Amino acid sequence: MIRFVRQLSVFCLIALPLGVAAQTAAQNDRNAPLSVIDWLGERPKTPQPTRKAPVKPDEAPVAQTALPPVVTVAPLGKGGPRAIGLVPTKVTGLPQDVWTGSTAEDIAHQLDRLPELHLPVAHSLLFTLLLAQATAPQGDAKQGDALALARVRTLMDAAALDPAMSLIEQAGVETSPDHFGLWMQVSLLLGTEDRACLRLKDKPFLTTDYGVRILCAARSGEWDTAALTLGSAQALALLPESDLSLLDRFLNPDLYEGAAPLPGPREMTPLKFRLLEAIGEPQPTRNLPAAYAVADLRDIAGWKAQLDAAERLTRIGALPDNRFLGIYTDREPAASGGVWDRVEALQRFDTAMSSGNTEAIAKALRPAWRAMQQAETEVTFATLYAEDLQDTDLTGASAALRDRILLLSPLYEQVTSTDTTPAEIAFLSQIARGEAPKTTPDIPHAQGIASAFTTPTPREGLVEMAQYGQLGSAILHTIALLEDGARGDTAALRDAISTLRALGLEDAARRAALQTSLLERD
Repeated sequence: MIRFVRQLSVFCLIALPLGVAAQTAAQNDRNAPLSVIDWLGERPKTPQPTRKAPVKPDEAPVAQTALPPVVTVAPLGKGGPRAIGLVPTKVTGLPQDVWTGSTAEDIAHQLDRLPELHLPVAHSLLFTLLLAQATAPQGDAKQGDALALARVRTLMDAAALDPAMSLIEQAGVETSPDHFGLWMQVSLLLGTEDRACLRLKDKPFLTTDYGVRILCAARSGEWDTAALTLGSAQALALLPESDLSLLDRFLNPDLYEGAAPLPGPREMTPLKFRLLEAIGEPQPTRNLPAAYAVADLRDIAGWKAQLDAAERLTRIGALPDNRFLGIYTDREPAASGGVWDRVEALQRFDTAMSSGNTEAIAKALRPAWRAMQQAETEVTFATLYAEDLQDTDLTGASAALRDRILLLSPLYEQVTSTDTTPAEIAFLSQIARGEAPKTTPDIPHAQGIASAFTTPTPREGLVEMAQYGQLGSAILHTIALLEDGARGDTAALRDAISTLRALGLEDAARRAALQTSLLERD
């Protein structure tokens, strides 16, 4: 897909559950892609042509028997459904039957009830689960279609618009009006609605939304059709008055030249967002759902809007690390205070790292780290600079800070400790290697984290769910439990990390422990 240029900070953290299946080779390969979207962005290898075995020349082209062939019959709704998902098992480590023991309705309900996620590892687990190739719940194709809609909605809510687009297209945008409607919403947010409108022109039965019909007719140059449809909607009161006013201004901008702007919609939708932008009344995205912030990444937005959007999307794992850095270093700060101070701090550190001057790096490291803490983008910073920081000969407080940063990066297992290492780093480096800690320091969440590695207490009900084909549901429950633990519930934190380990998600468990301890979140 052409839109896979964007990536998410989504790490492949999931391994196959213990007691359910053996660990896959991909999980043991430390050189495997860190992100499912990284993997999606790789150029596929050209497949080698294969030849069918030639028919023996002395073999007669006749059947072996006169009996009719055996034909397998199954109801259409119960036929073998295809696997839907962007990333195969060998990359995610998840079995294709991750949902089969659940129902689409139950899974959708779980997704809707997920709490707001604060830990990057929680976002990573969720994205990996949503993007993994998986067969339909109960082996029912209709449930697979319903689940695809729920997965795409969750991705869209999380501002992962490019993967959401690819997933709905794979599921089939003409499968149902709901599929087409969701495709149109994602298209409107990405600014690619012309493709959806072209499809609608050929198959108008795909939507009953008069607003979409009017927009698409206008985009196709069929202004008379658009005006006639709007007139019918006005006469029959088929749309709210506010929507009719917006559509009227969209079709007849000359009639409203110099008119006061429309009041902001009580409830924003992708269609209203695009229409308001089209009539010259773009809406600020700060108070809108995160998916709308993607629009501020475009070149037509000001740099301040791009910076705000970059920080917001990075916090929820919806922006690739390199793009975040590219926006942050695009130009020199235009002012001071707030985001401008953060930009200046990161740019100074980036310049110091490029110079290789140890003294300059040590001087710029702490201000840059404080800036990333303010923006809550610490894990992205750690991922970007971990490799170079690891090779930098720092001492004292700078070395201790360097180790904390490395513990939040993909190199977390490589942090070592000595007799002079601070107690916190020594404790966390043992956790990073999956070892039971020898002592427990007085730091946030230490007791719950230590217990998960010394006397683990996985939730038996969740482990049993995984054993009976409900691994996906078990992971969603564990993500919610982990968020409770990160907010201060020691028992929930212990059980969440223990459950991740029992399900075979060892990497996720360690990252969860490290992030809970090192990241300062309200």
